[in-house]
Amino acid sequence: MAFGLARKDLIEWKSEVSSGRIAFLTHYWMDERFPGCYTVTKVGCSDLDKLIAWGKLYNLQPNWIHMDEKYPHFDLFGEKQKSILTSEKQWSHLRKFNL
Repeated sequence: MAFGLARKDLIEWKSEVSSGRIAFLTHYWMDERFPGCYTVTKVGCSDLDKLIAWGKLYNLQPNWIHMDEKYPHFDLFGEKQKSILTSEKQWSHLRKFNL
C-alpha cells in the first residue's frame, strides 16, 4: 500500500520516465513481505538500456526491473535505497522521509 505521495510528484515522475530520463520517486509504503521497510523509491526510465546501465552501477540486476509497460522501474528499499539516494545526491528524498 502506497501513501504520502503528492499527485504532482507522481505526474512529474511519469513525465521524466516517459522522456527517457532516470527519475526518482519515494513514498511511504507498507508490505508485509518486507517487514521494517516503510518507504520505497522507484527509479524509472523508459529507455531500458539506460535503466539497465544505471542499475549496473549499483549492482542491480536487470531481472529486478518492474517491467511496467509505460514506466519500467527498480524498486529500492532498506539500506540499498538509502545508499543509492545518497550516491545520487537525492537529498530531498532523504530529508523528507528521514532516511
